[in-house]
Amino acid sequence: MAKKLNNVLGVDIGSQYIKIAEMRLAGRQATITALGMAATPEGAVDHMGVHDGAAVSAVLKQLCAASGVSVGDAVVSLSGQSSVLVRTLEVPKMNDDELKKHMDWEITRNIPFAESTVVSDFKAYAADNGAQNMDVVMAIAPQSAVDSLVDLVKKSGKKAAAFDVEPLGLARVFSVGYETRLSGKTVCIVEMGHKTTAINMYKDGQLLMPRQVPIGGEILTRAISEGMSVAMDEAEQLKTSKVEIPDSAAAGGGAAPAAGGDFAPYNPFADSGDGSEEAPAEESAAPAPVPDDAPAGDPEAMRLYNSIASVMDEITAEVRRSVDYFRSKGGDVHQVLLCGGAAKLKGLPEFLRAQLGISTELMDPFTGVQVKAKKADPAMIEESKQDFAVVVGNGLHILF
Repeated sequence: MAKKLNNVLGVDIGSQYIKIAEMRLAGRQATITALGMAATPEGAVDHMGVHDGAAVSAVLKQLCAASGVSVGDAVVSLSGQSSVLVRTLEVPKMNDDELKKHMDWEITRNIPFAESTVVSDFKAYAADNGAQNMDVVMAIAPQSAVDSLVDLVKKSGKKAAAFDVEPLGLARVFSVGYETRLSGKTVCIVEMGHKTTAINMYKDGQLLMPRQVPIGGEILTRAISEGMSVAMDEAEQLKTSKVEIPDSAAAGGGAAPAAGGDFAPYNPFADSGDGSEEAPAEESAAPAPVPDDAPAGDPEAMRLYNSIASVMDEITAEVRRSVDYFRSKGGDVHQVLLCGGAAKLKGLPEFLRAQLGISTELMDPFTGVQVKAKKADPAMIEESKQDFAVVVGNGLHILF
């Protein structure tokens, strides 16, 4: 059990960038007093986890110094397929002692790692009056992954006061900035990272369904590199500065079926037996057609979009699968919030809104918190808001 912290350094170690957010608490107001991001050393982190802790700790130490961080306690995300498993369960309503015994059994039977020594935790949500079942979120991590992160943080000059998981960090961002406006609504937060995309369902701050797919910004960059015959570095620059999804692409696709409509209840969480996700028999809706017209009459803009069109179809299909599966279980989705570095693609909210038939917008992780990071460039803060969603959620540990 982590101690109560009033000042904390949130740390998010991504495969492309390492992000930090120093958070301080005054009453019930959280204030960011330092903020920064730096490129992750090449090959040090991927979708499986951290591979070169020494290289990451060196960058983290430099980043803290450059950003003016003075807080010593850090809350760090556990992420990567070989580093953590996050799952939601519905269990019969029971008292604390019964739940502890039941979750010990659930955790033992759900260990997906070759390593049998694990660190685990769970959180039960209060059941509705008269409900026979209750929802529980559990997280399991190999002891070696936890030990490696503890050592990494220590070498950077900080202390790992608590570990967190990305879906719960995002839940805090939602609770602080959006819960009042979206009270009672089911929200799908799509966090588009460099290697993977998380598609998580929430209601009133409660994580209902987490899912992660191996599609991220790197695939978009690679598609531009191949389609435009340019190096990856140039393709990354084109993606961030020139790519824009045209209105004709957004208008070309059909909306997802409404709740209770005619769609196949494909289960995206089923295990095919080899560790890969089971493919659906057929898509619930046709992918968006590639537009024939060049945006604003710009041939280069059309070539850029055409190079990523198939990837956009794939991303849309994965979000739609999660929405359809959630609806097949009797729920509905009222809002999509986009975050993560790859979510900054121009025109993406409008595109997904048209394809899914669901209100879609970019998530601002600074909503509900004050930002007084003296050493941070205001332009960087504004341009990189979506990159900081997870790390701000880690910092918001002080409110919960």
